[in-house]
Amino acid sequence: MIDIQVYTPDRFDDVEALWRQVFPDDPPYSAAAPVIAAKAGVHPELFLIAVVDGHLAGTVLAGWDGHRGWLYKLAVAPAHRGRGIGAALVRAAEARLASLGCAKVNLQVRAGNPAAGFWQRLGYGEEPRISFGKRIA
Repeated sequence: MIDIQVYTPDRFDDVEALWRQVFPDDPPYSAAAPVIAAKAGVHPELFLIAVVDGHLAGTVLAGWDGHRGWLYKLAVAPAHRGRGIGAALVRAAEARLASLGCAKVNLQVRAGNPAAGFWQRLGYGEEPRISFGKRIA
């Protein structure tokens, strides 16, 4: 059974290990410590984890800026994939965003990421956009 919960600090080591496994090429600013510290101050109830038999199986961070919702760090442990955990996390995040008044959710997937098919199966469509970014810290 999949139990979707709000992240608690006692799960930090588990989340850190999962993200290192699932996102091995992420830059240092996307590591667990800075991301979780920042999320703790802004809608911490939108940081969800999936627990199966007491073990961390997945994560998703949702963001809400009052205009759009965003999804980040959807990660499912390889041993737990194909069981609906990712979809359950996304649905839970979408429900929480909708309860805040969010009408549209955005996310970004790196080009060539095989997860694109997963997002399409959940009803997300590719939008013609150019993604810009600037590191300010």
